[in-house]
Amino acid sequence: MNRNSGGIVIGIDGGGSHTRVMVVETNGQVLAYVEKGASSIHKDLQAQRNVREAVSEALRQAGRDAGSVRALTAGIAGLDSESDLEWVLPMTELEGLNCPKEHVNDAVVAHSGALLAEPGIVVISGTGSIIYAVTEEGRRIRNYDLHHYAASAARFLAYDATYELLAGNTGDSDRELAEDILRFWERPSVAQLAELALQGFVADRRERNRKFALLAPAVTRAALQGSRLARQVCDRAIHQISVGVEMLASYFSGPEVTVSFIGSVCRSEYFRQRLETVMAGCNNKVYRLVSPAFTPVAGAALMALKRSGTPVSSEVLDRLGRHSHSRNG
Repeated sequence: MNRNSGGIVIGIDGGGSHTRVMVVETNGQVLAYVEKGASSIHKDLQAQRNVREAVSEALRQAGRDAGSVRALTAGIAGLDSESDLEWVLPMTELEGLNCPKEHVNDAVVAHSGALLAEPGIVVISGTGSIIYAVTEEGRRIRNYDLHHYAASAARFLAYDATYELLAGNTGDSDRELAEDILRFWERPSVAQLAELALQGFVADRRERNRKFALLAPAVTRAALQGSRLARQVCDRAIHQISVGVEMLASYFSGPEVTVSFIGSVCRSEYFRQRLETVMAGCNNKVYRLVSPAFTPVAGAALMALKRSGTPVSSEVLDRLGRHSHSRNG
């Protein structure tokens, strides 16, 4: 490895499905990008190994050693309280990696990337779900802080749609979705699916949630194609998102609030269209919906650059942005 090169920082976006690690020079040049499995122990018992392996591989890819790292910022799904640091901190305890480290919830790095530290709200709905705001005064608020949860994560859409099917709440417009659900569970009839449900679908909770999440794209696709059942399920989740956004927006002093949507569920075409319509009809504030400027992992790298004391110039942002746009594209 080249031990004489300039300093670097590491950004980590540790989600419920994937760990994404970026190694960036202090001039903003991206040297390495690596993806591994989940970072949350609530989703994957190998989470610690996933993160460590991703960081080690990214450093090898960049041709640098741990001693050249000036700062590290890790956004980890499931880091919701001080007690969670017990399982989070060991994730970045690698030999020689003795730089200043910052561990936050993954929503924080998503906000950093999406809104570049400007005031606003990010909504994340994918493997997990969280709504996170930074007000004009710099106040940081999660919908969790109000004991609110928008059940819009992928697995919840799939659970909801499956339960509606088991309850017999289907019509002609739902035929294709019903067939998709039965095919997904490899059952020829609703009656046999009901028997599988009595067995708990899948014994292990983590594996059950992971499998249900894989069914979510069929639900959002069916909603776009006109399934009444799918639209009912999706619209319930969208309403919960809008309530969460409006609650957090009430803490903003200005009349307009910037909102960015992130995650596989929010990015689905049906959710994107409906969220635009629903947010336009809200009375609390005027909502300016924007696409994320950077990916969450680039947001983590941006936070690490700031933590290292590196001036974040327009050139630095341009270099980070080019990598983000290639990933988003």
